[in-house]
Amino acid sequence: MIKKPCDMEKELKELMRGGKGSVEVTHIFKQEELKGKCRLCARLSINPGSSIGLHEHVGEEEIFYILSGSGIFTDNGVQKRVNAGEGLLTVGGEHHSIENDGEESLVLMAIILLY
Repeated sequence: MIKKPCDMEKELKELMRGGKGSVEVTHIFKQEELKGKCRLCARLSINPGSSIGLHEHVGEEEIFYILSGSGIFTDNGVQKRVNAGEGLLTVGGEHHSIENDGEESLVLMAIILLY
């Protein structure tokens, strides 16, 4: 299956997970289009000064792959700078957040797999 960008649903989330500003979510594939245990397969674009707030994952894990930009990733209370090309993993029972403290969009792939 090939899904063209014009067929992908987009939404703008304000204050995502209690974060700041706005995040553009492009749903590459929706959960109902996939046979595997995947809740989210999306491209996220976090605007400068915006963030996804601190949240926990239970019964699932989330993978981020940074496509462009950089920011601050909080991984179970520890802040780390992240850059394009890096992969991030938050497993069940852990919590994370990510903030764009730069001047360009922080763009990443986000995949949430269910246990």
